[in-house]
Amino acid sequence: MKKYLFPICYCVVVLLLAGCTVLGKQPPVSLGETEASLIARAGPPTARYPLADGHLLEYRRGPWGQETYMARISADGRLLSWEQVLTMQKFATIKIDRDGKADVLRTIGAPSEITYLTLVRREVWSYPYKESGVWNSLMHVYFDDSGIVRKLENGPDPKFDPDPEGGLFGRLR
Repeated sequence: MKKYLFPICYCVVVLLLAGCTVLGKQPPVSLGETEASLIARAGPPTARYPLADGHLLEYRRGPWGQETYMARISADGRLLSWEQVLTMQKFATIKIDRDGKADVLRTIGAPSEITYLTLVRREVWSYPYKESGVWNSLMHVYFDDSGIVRKLENGPDPKFDPDPEGGLFGRLR
């Protein structure tokens, strides 16, 4: 029995890893399909945002929440587009000193974390993403008290810092 234990365990681990890979992938979508068909395949959306000519369905996915897909649905209930929105290109469309919270939600979806900086009186929405599809990064969107975007700032995601003491400068303290 012992001689079969290793191959059986090996097969179980391989199957579990393959299952994780399949579960992490987005189902293929077909432009023009109905909203009901999309929801049947992709599951319920994490949020819904109204538009003048339809609405958006938000699907937050991926490891560490680094992917958010927006499905644009027409007024007649058909899929017009399916887009991964946590990208530098999409962040660049946010207009500083003009866009508000509703604009940001329709552009890149809900944040993974919201904090408030009392000294500068800014609410900060944070979005983990893969910069250039490679680097684990965070984009921070700063809002003033009236809900207008005042600043965007990105940097490395500290969750993935291999040095728990904060690198060279952390050791010098």
